[in-house]
Amino acid sequence: MGSGMTMIPQSQDRSALEQEQFLKILSREEAMARFEAALFPRAIPSETRKLADTLGAALAEDVTAPIDVPPFDRSNVDGFAVRSADLAAAGEGAPVRLALNGETIHCGTAPRMQVATGTATPIATGGPLPRGADAVVMVEHTQPAGPDGIDVRRAASPGQFVSYAGSDIARGEALLRAGTTIGSREIGMLAACGIAEVAVARKPRVAVISTGDELVQPGEMLAPAEIYDTNGAIVAAAIDENGGAAIFLGAIPDDEAKLEAAMRRALADADMLVLSGGTSKGAGDLSHRIIGRLGQPGIVAHGVALKPGKPLCLAVCDGKPVVILPGFPTSAMFTFHDMIVPVLRRMAGLPPRSDAKVSATVPVRIASELGRTEFVMVSLVEGRDGMIAYPSGKGSGAITSFAQADGFLRIDALADQMPAGTEAEVTLFTPHVRVPDLVIVGSHCTGLDLVTAQLAHAGLTVRSIAVGSLGGLAAAKRGECDLAPIHLFDDRTETYNTPYLVEGLELVPGWRRMQGIVFRKGDKRFEGLGAKDAVAAALTDPACIMVNRNQGAGTRILIDRLLAGARPEGYWNQPRSHNAVAAAVAQHRADWGMTIAPVADAVGLGFIPLAEEHYDFALVTARKQRPAVQAFLDALGSNEARAALERAGFRPA
Repeated sequence: MGSGMTMIPQSQDRSALEQEQFLKILSREEAMARFEAALFPRAIPSETRKLADTLGAALAEDVTAPIDVPPFDRSNVDGFAVRSADLAAAGEGAPVRLALNGETIHCGTAPRMQVATGTATPIATGGPLPRGADAVVMVEHTQPAGPDGIDVRRAASPGQFVSYAGSDIARGEALLRAGTTIGSREIGMLAACGIAEVAVARKPRVAVISTGDELVQPGEMLAPAEIYDTNGAIVAAAIDENGGAAIFLGAIPDDEAKLEAAMRRALADADMLVLSGGTSKGAGDLSHRIIGRLGQPGIVAHGVALKPGKPLCLAVCDGKPVVILPGFPTSAMFTFHDMIVPVLRRMAGLPPRSDAKVSATVPVRIASELGRTEFVMVSLVEGRDGMIAYPSGKGSGAITSFAQADGFLRIDALADQMPAGTEAEVTLFTPHVRVPDLVIVGSHCTGLDLVTAQLAHAGLTVRSIAVGSLGGLAAAKRGECDLAPIHLFDDRTETYNTPYLVEGLELVPGWRRMQGIVFRKGDKRFEGLGAKDAVAAALTDPACIMVNRNQGAGTRILIDRLLAGARPEGYWNQPRSHNAVAAAVAQHRADWGMTIAPVADAVGLGFIPLAEEHYDFALVTARKQRPAVQAFLDALGSNEARAALERAGFRPA
């Protein structure tokens, strides 16, 4: 372990020797800065692995969703697919009787029959929603009414117990960013999209050598004055814990030729070398002397103002880090976790470590079910007065609710809600969560991923929470985000977005995206018509089913203006995304709807342009000077982002 406790001649001045040993003690910050400057930037080697072999690795490149998940509208419960309008008057004292259709929809069963007025189709959890239906009622809320009917005692709202196509993962969405650590949740996301292999950062190979004549490996007999090699096992385990692949080469005695040969072999085969012992510059401590012969620039720091850990030696030899830890195990581990782990994790493409629990304010009311302890997954952002915990609201079947959340909070079984403004303790899923550098809350667009990619590649973390334009504006007013993407048309002024701003918010122009009517190519009801004529044609055909958008969406405002008060078949089918609209039409569950041109093109639908929508950003003025906000504004105006937006079918403002 090379303790450096060499006998000093009485005639030698101890202070002079100490000055010779540590000519310049650096602060932790300066030592770290020198070490990182000699190592970074550097490319992170990657390799392709099968999905089952990626656990704990870091993604080497962004992964984009190749499909919608779920790929179709599906039931969340066992029950009956119904038309919600049929049950508007249903109640405990006034059940509504529905005739059962002659099929039962199971998982993997494609529906054959349309749900007509006054009918219902039995459906299992996960079964595809049939044409005509816009909600599911639980079997517990029904009673048999003979062999061919049911009585329903509760009204159903549109979309009840339905997961819409693309509501979890949208085709073309940035699924996972480069640098994301792959856990079971991320593997679930990738598997849900059918992705079998991914490129991940190759684990840095870290050679570990213990130095000292006195060292014996565990399991061997100790002779007088010998000790067991503790550091070798501890350091190797800590390397594996933090994204490296440790290669333990044993203990090398204090023999300069043998130690130099071992160090050269290690650097030839590994990406990094960690030694323990041999940092105090005593007569028997040789490691630091050898480093000067192994490559440039050599030692960058020898002696750091740490307690414990002062003798730490940091070096870089021809691009490979070489670290000599103090000999005492406590000092070795303190300096390793404080100084080496950040570098090792960065080389492995992994994020920094973090604490396991945080306190955060919940900005919105969370309803809960009495009698059951509820765990609510949350995403963390930084607010004016501390951490904000946004509940993930995609539903129990959504993989991303689990994978994209930072942690969870607990609602007691005796509570029926967690009121807005509650201060709650959030248990983190991993100790590696960090507060995002940039928080975007509002309407989502695949174009947003093209702009934020530059920030992610620069090492900034971006948290994007999709709550719709109006929800984003509310979050911006409360100071819970940096930017709120919006696309809201004001009928009075016939302009986009600006009329919705209040004091403290300013508009940042984004891009234009063409909204229009989508239909299946070859449908003669729509071919060759303009948007208004196409909608008029659809309204004259009772068999023509539309798919709508949710209240609060900018697209919904355009739809309602076109319909001018009409409520055609399918009006109450209200998915929350452009992708879900396109999926409904492509899969024949609807015949027309409104979405944006890039989404229509991606699934090969016919498209009738209606209006060029303004997708802009409400910027919280008080946050404008934050570095991540400035980085976003720079990226938004860059030639790279503008070209990427144009390639995707958007028109930069």
